[in-house]
Amino acid sequence: MTKENKYMRRYSLSFKQLVVKELEETGESKGSICKKYGINGGATLNKWLLKFGKGHLINQVIRVETMEEKDRIKYLENELKKLKLALADSLLAQRSLEIVIEEANREYKTDLKKNFGESASTDSGKSSD
Repeated sequence: MTKENKYMRRYSLSFKQLVVKELEETGESKGSICKKYGINGGATLNKWLLKFGKGHLINQVIRVETMEEKDRIKYLENELKKLKLALADSLLAQRSLEIVIEEANREYKTDLKKNFGESASTDSGKSSD
């Protein structure tokens, strides 16, 4: 098995500007310009148009929504905000409790996390005679 060498093309700034200028002035399609100059991928040309062009050749996305959809989105965004705040409060409370346990462990020289499951007296299961 042999590994194929892959080449990355780097285009100069002046080349990019020339291609964008030609595209805007001639009105040729993006596909024909890409073929003419050997540019692979339409995304490359779109990036150049955004950076060097006037922007009028790039497709614009217009979103049409009903009022119910907008209200639903606002409601969900508010819910998300509330949940994030609740999570932050919960994490803060948890961290506070961990600090209290650490301080108690230092003060009483014990490990409360390990000892928490054990009973208080050692002979609780024995009967007294």
